[in-house]
Amino acid sequence: MTPLTNRPLRVLVVEDAAPMRALVADALGRPDFTVDEASGIAEARAHIAAWPPDVVLLDLGLEAGDGLDLLRELGPSGHLPVVVLSSRGDEIDRVLGLELGAEDYVVNPFYPRELAARLRRVARRRGSAPTPTRHEVGGLVVDRGSREAWLDGRLVALTDREFDLLAHLAGSPRRVFSRDELLRDVWRSSREWQSRKTVTEHVRRLRQKIERDPARPRWIVTVGTSGYRLEPQ
Repeated sequence: MTPLTNRPLRVLVVEDAAPMRALVADALGRPDFTVDEASGIAEARAHIAAWPPDVVLLDLGLEAGDGLDLLRELGPSGHLPVVVLSSRGDEIDRVLGLELGAEDYVVNPFYPRELAARLRRVARRRGSAPTPTRHEVGGLVVDRGSREAWLDGRLVALTDREFDLLAHLAGSPRRVFSRDELLRDVWRSSREWQSRKTVTEHVRRLRQKIERDPARPRWIVTVGTSGYRLEPQ
């Protein structure tokens, strides 16, 4: 993995106003930043799944869904660091944003150098390495960039959700993920909105594609009632 200090910091700007996205991109338009843009929550979720950023810069006042919904998903779970950029500058808004898991809160209008400094500080505080785009676990290779998975040199045909699930498990081999965690981090949902059976069914489908004997899985192992883990072979 390449340290953040040796490559541009990848920032996802979630803002529904195109002029504001352009303003932020211009403010961060320097060699030490790469700026991606999303105009709403659905677009942001898709972008995060495909190209995980180092930091999410989030506007709370989105037309297509409240930015607080996305903050609730990312902030408390520690999935990605979030910096709020909002015109809501009242104390109650700042406190709410921080309590929901934002790493920092910047009020618009902002100073470009200050915004850049805050983003760099958050990235340093959260760790020195980005989310890897390629996972190699034994004979299994999962490439987030090309969204392809290979097992012992053979390309495995996966649906988008099957790939996302496999990539999430492969990112932390041997770590046990509960079904609720997988609903939250892969589906961006919860059991109030989707059944945990959704996870069980997708695991079953994955096993059909990567296990020699799906009835006796060796790659994706069930750990009691706790959840699943990817076991390196």
